[in-house]
Amino acid sequence: MKASGFNGSRVFRFVCSQVLKEFSAQAEHVRPVLCRLMSTRTPAPTKEKKTTKLKRMLTSPELEFIMEAHNGISARIVQEAGFKGIWGSGLSLSAQWCVRDSNEASWTQVVDMLEFMSDATNIPILLDADTGYGNFNNARRLVRKLEDRGIAGACMEDKLFPKTNSLHEGRAQPLADIEEFALKIKACKEAQRDPDFCIVARVEAFISGWGLDEALKRAEAYRNAGADAILMHSKKSDPSEIEAFMKVWKNQGPVIIVPTKYYKTPTQHFRDMGVSMVIWANHNMRASVQAMQQTSAEIYKLGSLTTVESKIATVKEVFRLQDEPELVKAEERYLPKK
Repeated sequence: MKASGFNGSRVFRFVCSQVLKEFSAQAEHVRPVLCRLMSTRTPAPTKEKKTTKLKRMLTSPELEFIMEAHNGISARIVQEAGFKGIWGSGLSLSAQWCVRDSNEASWTQVVDMLEFMSDATNIPILLDADTGYGNFNNARRLVRKLEDRGIAGACMEDKLFPKTNSLHEGRAQPLADIEEFALKIKACKEAQRDPDFCIVARVEAFISGWGLDEALKRAEAYRNAGADAILMHSKKSDPSEIEAFMKVWKNQGPVIIVPTKYYKTPTQHFRDMGVSMVIWANHNMRASVQAMQQTSAEIYKLGSLTTVESKIATVKEVFRLQDEPELVKAEERYLPKK
């Protein structure tokens, strides 16, 4: 259970009410003063940081969900759908530039896009930071730059740079040395300035063909190095590897999963296993690819827009997502009247 915060204003009002009851007969003249004190508005609470929101989600007793986005408009759509957090997917970010998910896009390009995503939303973003884009020094510099742009956390996987997407079939997936990666996690935790910034250690042992013992050994090492959560990855079509891990992990810390391949598994099963967070990892990107393919093909085939206009977003809706109404009001306020 989450602990309730101390509410000083509530306590103060209660004390005042008791004083009124105790001295109403003897000191009626103090009543107006006490009533004015009790009716004073409580200052608005400080806005919660995005990093704090993400950390609270990771430690929540409830199963939490974050949704993939890959640019500013998709991030805003995710927020409007009701999600409490965003997954900055490496695959989706690379796909929107039409480069391969093998670190062909530089980390600075990724961070630039994340800044647009962060500006467009007020929910936390957890970046799929691949391997940290190099050794510990590259990774800890990345953490600082992510903090500067309001990103809530970074998820780093224990493979070699440049990375290979985990869902590739028949491709080598070499793992990093356990100690080297654990020290990379430690370096990132010591480099962060915001204590709530989250570092998630992504364990690729199952992806690389290793068994449960290796996955557990790595997860424990990264947890001991300071990781705020473990992402246990699997590309099997069933959750058997995740089930095996959760049984021996015994709630040592938050566990995140990415059920892209075992999508038929009922969500309740994840709750029953004790999973902390589920990432819907690349579905907005894949949905938009299919929609663009179909729309482009239809317009090309018919040489007309008549059949597609009713099936796509209006220009007005795009303007709304871009917050065009705010600019109109601002122009009325700040531009000279003609």
